[in-house]
Formats: sequence, structure tokens, C-alpha cells
Amino acid sequence: MQLDDFDFDLPPQRIALTPALPRDSSALMCVLNGAISDRKISDLPSLLRPGDLLVVNDSRVIRAKLNGLRPARPQRGSEPLGPGVAIHANLIRRVDPGTFDALVKPAKRLAQNDQVIFAGNLMAQVLAHLGDGVVRLAFDRLGADLDAHLDQYGDMPLPPYIAGHRPLRPQDSVDYQTIYARQSGSVAAPTAGLHFSPDLLAQLDRAGIDLCAVTLHVGAGTFLPVKAANIADHKMHAEWGEVSAECADKIAMTKAKGGRVIAIGTTALRLMESAVDPAGRVQPFMGETDIFIRPGYQIKTADLLLTNFHLPRSTLLMLVAAFAGYDTMRRGYDHALAGPYRFFSYGDASLWSRAD
Repeated sequence: MQLDDFDFDLPPQRIALTPALPRDSSALMCVLNGAISDRKISDLPSLLRPGDLLVVNDSRVIRAKLNGLRPARPQRGSEPLGPGVAIHANLIRRVDPGTFDALVKPAKRLAQNDQVIFAGNLMAQVLAHLGDGVVRLAFDRLGADLDAHLDQYGDMPLPPYIAGHRPLRPQDSVDYQTIYARQSGSVAAPTAGLHFSPDLLAQLDRAGIDLCAVTLHVGAGTFLPVKAANIADHKMHAEWGEVSAECADKIAMTKAKGGRVIAIGTTALRLMESAVDPAGRVQPFMGETDIFIRPGYQIKTADLLLTNFHLPRSTLLMLVAAFAGYDTMRRGYDHALAGPYRFFSYGDASLWSRAD
């Protein structure tokens, strides 16, 4: 299929700059077995059945937006002293406990082995330029120590369609994090989970609907624009994920008892599909995945998908088309565009049944 097959016009005012409050008051477009209806997220307990299983992504967004300084370079021979340069970095992918790839501005003012000093005296060394403004940075702190520093001094990495239109607010550190986030590592939120409140989870539990968590650390590569005219030529960036044996067993037991598996977000679905064996059973998994789910891919795991409304020409929209069917996806988006739905990370949600 061609990239143009996934295009649509979205008026700028339909992009949500703040979330609905409370979280479970968001609108929900249901596209179930071809029928479209307008509901609320709070209706989920009545839309699902006892014995169903929600699979959520418990990755926690790190405060990946950093401001720093490349100090003045020392004089070399007759060359004059180079001035210091303000550096703005958005961490986009963790390479190891102390190393990140970062989208840096201005990247051209950094050279290999340069030092950058970020807030709180966090030091980083430039290891390499990776192209398109991406620089690999090695920090002087590792793992949990680095994460704790980012929590104290970094800012939430809101996507540009939000951050470019309003200032960052202290409330974003709460709003841009799911209530069940546990495992630090994402540089973008698994946004379908932003709609869940403690009260909604309690209602789902009382309705006999179970829950298990997988972990996929969302990288900015998931949201990078597709440039290939033929979508089959697009290459996904790898992201790290884990499916525990306990969650894999819950998925298997749910299916064995006739319950449905509901993927809460495209990240949960991508990880389950990465962990599935030839027989269609989700297995324990730990490692990187660069799976690209697009029309023609046969979904093997989830029966329903809860997800936000995605950018035109994006791999996430292609995933929805693969899940629900291309024509169904187009009908659903036409309906959402004609109605009052709010789009993207802080926007409303949609619930899709898997195409037969």
C-alpha cells in the first residue's frame, strides 16, 4: 500500500492540548463488528464481558527533555577560544544503562568527545553523530541513578504538536503518565492508558474483567514520520520490551476459557505480536522488537484494541488498519473527523474489534 492511502486532513483545533478531566470522561468511539457508536471511556465495564482480559503497558515515561551547555572549547594553537553553546536534548532511545540516543539542537555545534553539562551537574560525552540531528550521549550516571536525576531535573517530553503550542505545565508530569506506570524507560507515553482512573480500574475489576501488564519502552522512533512512498519500504526503530511468564499464562488462560484479550494501546499489541509463537500463543519475551504491523499482517493475539486517534500517514494508523481492516479504519476516522472527537496523545479514544 502507498503512504497516501493513510492521509487525512485534520483541523488544528481538533488536536488536544490538554487531557480530559477526569481521565475516564474522555469520549470513546466504538467500531465493533462494523457498527460505529459514540460512548465514553467510563462505559468500558458495560462494553466488556466477565472473563475478558486487559493487557496494559506499564512502561513509565522518563523526564527526557534536557537543557545544558557545551562549555567553551580550549584554544588550539592559533585558533581562538570557542564559545560555550546552549544545548537542548530530547532523549529518544536508551542504548544501555548510561547511554542514550538524543535528538539535539544544535547538533552541528557538537563534535565527538565533546562534553555537555546538563542541569544538576549531569555530565555527558558525545560518542557519535547518528544523522538527522541524533547524537549518542554517554552520561556519568547509570541506571536508576540516572533515572532519579532525570526525574529531578528533566522535563516531560511532550510531543511537538502539544509542546509547540503551549508552555509545559507542572500538571503534565502527572497527566502524561499512566496511573499504573511502573518500569522507567519510555520517552513517549503509551497514551491509550492515560484514560484509566483508579475508579475505572476498580469498576472493571468488580465486573470480572482481569488485567495484566507487559512492558514496552516507547521510543520516539514509533512516532517518526514515514517517508517511503510504499509503506513496505519503511523500517521501524527497535524498542525494548518484556512479557512475563505470568502475563503470558493469563493471556492463554483467558483464551482457553473463551474470554477476549483487549490490547490497551498499540504498544501492548505490538509487544504481544512480537512474543507470539507459530501456534498463536503468547510466550514469555524479553528483548528488542522492530515489528511493523500494517495491512496484510494477520493479528494473532488481541480480540479488541483500545487506542487513541493517530497522526495521518503514521505507522500507528497503519496498525489500526491492519487490526480492524483498512475500509473499516477509514469509515471510523471519517466518523471521528465529522464529530467532536479530540485527536492525538491527550485526545479521545477508540475501541476496535479485530477483522475476521
